[in-house]
Amino acid sequence: MPDKQEQGPDEQGGLQLQADCERCFGLCCVALPFAASTDFAIDKDSGTPCHHLQSDFRCGVHSSLRQRGMRGCTVYDCFGAGQMVSQVTYNGHDWRQAPGTAKEMYDVFPIMRQLHELLWYLNEALTLQPAQVIHTDLRLSLEETRRMTQLPPESLLRLDVAAHRADVNQLLLRTSELVRDDARKKHKGPPVRQKIGGRGADLMGAKLKGADLRYANLRGAYLIASDLRGADLRAADLIGADFRDADLRGANLANSLFLTQFQVNAAKGDANTKLPPSLSRPDHWTR
Repeated sequence: MPDKQEQGPDEQGGLQLQADCERCFGLCCVALPFAASTDFAIDKDSGTPCHHLQSDFRCGVHSSLRQRGMRGCTVYDCFGAGQMVSQVTYNGHDWRQAPGTAKEMYDVFPIMRQLHELLWYLNEALTLQPAQVIHTDLRLSLEETRRMTQLPPESLLRLDVAAHRADVNQLLLRTSELVRDDARKKHKGPPVRQKIGGRGADLMGAKLKGADLRYANLRGAYLIASDLRGADLRAADLIGADFRDADLRGANLANSLFLTQFQVNAAKGDANTKLPPSLSRPDHWTR
């Protein structure tokens, strides 16, 4: 399994890469649109506050979102972009106090979320010892991404985030290859005969109960509603994999690569699901 350092060059607490709703102006409840579906009970346009959002920017039905058909709210994670935009980019001035900048703030928020997501991946990559040969490049990319998060709103809106993501992705792909190759070399026991996976693999509804998916490339894989009960996903690259309604009960994702809280929230799991220490077990999982 991949060797990890205790911390990267920037601890997640210092970078605030996890949502802190107490310090946010309810941006995900205002800026983001959603349509009535299995994830949301109602339609909402971008820039329109959800009718459950209270004057203190708290959700009035937070404890019963799933029962009210607002499952999507319990899945979403902003990687800390909400409090960054609220407290740093706009210096604590909310969209109610300054309605003239409200639309700009709503447009900045998804850009900041993308940058924070990249910071999450880069921070993780820098904890992986097998990728040490490219740590200098990873640090430079992290510093550049962090610099972008500090830009004023008008500069953030001019960023070519897609181009930056593509550059970062090349480093993350190389990191994945180095880590998975190292894990294979250290593997003891019968060789893992990997026939499942591949970038963008269509595994929707796949029957993968107990599958040995160690070291697999599942980047961007469609794992919607797949049965992964008891599956071994250690050292598997899961960046961008779609885990909506995937059954992860008893699965081992402890040393998986580039797994996020957003992906975990979208899946089903239980007390026996093993997660990386940086992630939390969702409240809606079975005990």
